[in-house]
Amino acid sequence: MSSDAGSIPAASKIVINDREKLYKLRRGIPKLALAFSLVFLFLNVFSAPQSQPVLRISAQDYDNYSRVTIQSSQPLSSSIEQNDTFVFVKIRANTPFRIQRESFRSRFIKSVGWSQGSGSYTLTIKTEHENFSLDSFKVQNPPRLIIDIHPNKGQDPPIAETNRSGTNPQTADPECIVIDPGHGGLEAGAKGKFGTLEKDLTLAIGMKLAEIVRQTRASNVVLTRDRDVDVSLEDRSAIANNNKATVFISVHVNGSYRKGAAGPETYFLSKDATDEESRRLAFMENNSKELENNIQAEDEDLIKMILWDMAQTAYLKQSSQLAEDIQSELNLLWGTRNRGIKQAPFKVLTGVACPAVLIEVAFLSNPQEERKLLTEEYQRKIAEAIYEGLAKFLRENSH
Repeated sequence: MSSDAGSIPAASKIVINDREKLYKLRRGIPKLALAFSLVFLFLNVFSAPQSQPVLRISAQDYDNYSRVTIQSSQPLSSSIEQNDTFVFVKIRANTPFRIQRESFRSRFIKSVGWSQGSGSYTLTIKTEHENFSLDSFKVQNPPRLIIDIHPNKGQDPPIAETNRSGTNPQTADPECIVIDPGHGGLEAGAKGKFGTLEKDLTLAIGMKLAEIVRQTRASNVVLTRDRDVDVSLEDRSAIANNNKATVFISVHVNGSYRKGAAGPETYFLSKDATDEESRRLAFMENNSKELENNIQAEDEDLIKMILWDMAQTAYLKQSSQLAEDIQSELNLLWGTRNRGIKQAPFKVLTGVACPAVLIEVAFLSNPQEERKLLTEEYQRKIAEAIYEGLAKFLRENSH
């Protein structure tokens, strides 16, 4: 029995239907794979910090001694060394720790800092003078290392003067430097001719700067991010304020449509940008959809309020000074003429309650500078230059 010319045999229809199903299935696989990838990424990013061991550091004064407590979520293997006015605590670690240092006020302990080495962490405790003795012991559940610092006879920690209410007046919080590696995660920032991403360079330079500060000043150093993750502009400033930052430094790498644009630029906060290029840069960094008269209308009142508060506490003046000190060091490094510091309405600076600057360390759009930025050596030189400017500012503002 013959079939019509325009008809398709039943067996062929089955084959075609199966092929259509297979084609649809194949088209759906990339979407399904993407969905699974996003779920995996979400779980990885948000669950990793919780599973990472935590090292909590606190200090407290007693009648005749001061105590430092180092608490961990796993057993501690450590060694302690006393040298001059310092106590060095080396903690061996097979996996990276997250460091959490509680704010403290002490008559005898000046600061507690830390640095990370290969398979270990070194906590640096700086004391008021070198005439003291140590006792240490460990406690389990949870694992803790207790270090008691006893001033020797004749060197008792001074009794703080009391106010009329009979309570001790508050002393200054220990120095805290907050370093903010710009961008991260889905926010890649500028991109160089050779494929270099701003977010990778800012993290590398920020980590090196943190290491230098920790090794040199024995102060508390906080990074707004220490890996490739998204951190909102609001969270970056909140991290600074929650840690009672002494200084906030946001590290970025510039990009420009202008051929030949080169060298570093350092900014501090202003409602109005210094020039058109600064205005454009602030727009890109803020990632806004619209920018009317430099910033969105709803942000203008906020910045005015912050600027008023900063003017009362001299943060604007200090931010300008910090920017000047850092820019001078970066000019020496790059061999560039001093174009002066600049101002722009960067959102990341608006909520920070301390001297705060944003540094564009170089132009990623400049191939010559991109090549240098790719080297570990030059990344460290940039970090060292920023530190020298920071150290100069802290010396000039020490009380």
